[in-house]
Amino acid sequence: MKVLEVLDAELVLVDLEVNLGDRKQNSPTLCARYKGKIIPLNTPDMRPILMKEDNAIEDKPPNP
Repeated sequence: MKVLEVLDAELVLVDLEVNLGDRKQNSPTLCARYKGKIIPLNTPDMRPILMKEDNAIEDKPPNP
């Protein structure tokens, strides 16, 4: 293995809400903040996923 590039990303813990069929569920989820978007690093059932911009969610501004 070798490092090709160091990305300017930040690890964040978010309370992520997902739709599971006809109900909604939320849980703390490890994500990366990259280019103003939030990218989940695992699925709702805690399986790891690759950090891809295709999986990005728009970043929500912090509450005052």
